Amino acid sequence: MTVTDSSTALSYGRALRKLYFTRFAFAILWVGIVFATSASASEPSALLTTLLVLYPLFDAAAVLWQLRADPDKERPKAAEWTNVVASAAVAVALGVVSSISVAGAVAVWGLWAIVAGVPQFVAAIRNRRSGGQVAQMLSGGISVLAGAAFLFQGLQGGGMISGPAGYAGVGAVFFLISAIRLSAKPKAQAA
Repeated sequence: MTVTDSSTALSYGRALRKLYFTRFAFAILWVGIVFATSASASEPSALLTTLLVLYPLFDAAAVLWQLRADPDKERPKAAEWTNVVASAAVAVALGVVSSISVAGAVAVWGLWAIVAGVPQFVAAIRNRRSGGQVAQMLSGGISVLAGAAFLFQGLQGGGMISGPAGYAGVGAVFFLISAIRLSAKPKAQAA
């Protein structure tokens, strides 16, 4: 079955809309907790480590959910699987590094943003027929650029968790835009 079938594409668009609203809500909650508790942290803490591990684990789970919802079983999904594996590996790396150094955690976050941004961009291009993907394309591209900045800051011994938290907040906005766009698409098709 291909995504070109309009009812299948509409159904997948609804699934993506639900996923994007969920990702938006999670990211906003996560950002709020990080800013309230750890944004200016210069020393590692158990709470900071927990928060840093939780975000990429949620990302991996969300991409897995998206893979299961995708009706096009024929299309290669290497980009999405790369994102899942990278997010799971980064969760482990952040669990170790963030208990040693905040700058190291920022560097690992940056590497993850690069490695996850490219597949996000590719997946958004492939999912464009389902709608709401322009914001995801932009998010993937920005992720690569922001990731490079975080990686550089972390390797230089600088950076604070407020940077990755702000980045997650921007990502949340892109998920919201995509979800709203997907909400409007069925109404436009019905008219």
